[in-house]
Amino acid sequence: MKTENEIDPKFVEEFLKFSRNVIEAPKMVSAPDEINLEVTPHDVVYTEDKVRLLHYKPLTTKQSKIPLVIAYALINRYHILDIHPKKSWVRNLLEQGIDVYMVDWGTPTKMDKYLDFDDYVNGYLDHCIEFVKDEASVDQISLQGYCTGGTLATAYISLHPEKVKNFVATAPVIDGWRDTTVISNLAKHLDVDKMVEIVGNMPPEFMYYCFSILKPFEQGIEKYINFFRNIDNENFVDNFLRIEKWLSDTPPIPGALFKQWIKDIYQDNLLIQDKMYVGGKHISLKKIKMPIITQVAVGDHLVSPECSMPLHYAVGSEDKTLRVYPTGHVGMIASSLSQKKVLPELGQWLKERS
Repeated sequence: MKTENEIDPKFVEEFLKFSRNVIEAPKMVSAPDEINLEVTPHDVVYTEDKVRLLHYKPLTTKQSKIPLVIAYALINRYHILDIHPKKSWVRNLLEQGIDVYMVDWGTPTKMDKYLDFDDYVNGYLDHCIEFVKDEASVDQISLQGYCTGGTLATAYISLHPEKVKNFVATAPVIDGWRDTTVISNLAKHLDVDKMVEIVGNMPPEFMYYCFSILKPFEQGIEKYINFFRNIDNENFVDNFLRIEKWLSDTPPIPGALFKQWIKDIYQDNLLIQDKMYVGGKHISLKKIKMPIITQVAVGDHLVSPECSMPLHYAVGSEDKTLRVYPTGHVGMIASSLSQKKVLPELGQWLKERS
């Protein structure tokens, strides 16, 4: 029987092991930027300024006639949709016979400060879709928008409904006033005019700050404690480093686009109210009448479900599906649940309409 002042031997053992892992970490694991993500083979089939359009090589002999164009978010990189061969959103769709294209927005520079919604929606995204239509010899494509890419895709479809056969909205930012996340609350109080006037493009450092305050303990101290505890677990370390590599690679956001985003989506909430204009043209969600599936995650701390779900009820589509999953923002697209539940449902939904 231990006395009050005795130390549990198991605690001592775990503490010594943890200390050893901290000291030996540089010898035991690679740095995140040294990790090979093993991305799915693809060709860069179209470029414009900093933007690239990727076309993934098929993994089946038979493919759906209608290609899928994925408009990735403006934050971080598209790699999260292809983060690991066993958790790859892209690879799973390819294995289901979907023809997949990906829009990589690239890395804006100071000269891109004045790019706005119009440039991204009616310029880059429209040109990429026109290219896919020509290459695939189709009149319409399926369009998926993820996160902020879902917002761009929503605006695009309202203006160009004739070019899109099916719409996949994955955690889209739609109703800014209903978004209860830390990022939304911060955005609603930004003097965005002053910020853009001073810094121009919104730098990666600002986005890192936003991420760091989402879940301060979980995203800070706790995740590194778990890392050092599991440093002998090859699979855990590999997944950890892949995510860290993705998180640390965030491009700037063009100043004009960032300003319009904060004002129109979060502060004035124009999109869901059918009051938003892009390139002088009115965005109306009622014009979205093609089949649509809206995917949201209950535990999403970047785009709360209440922010995404209003899209399902606001569009004019008769064929509309809402899917709510018990996971988070990244878990919905890069996890075992994603592979076993989310993607099979999406693939079936697309194939039935393609």
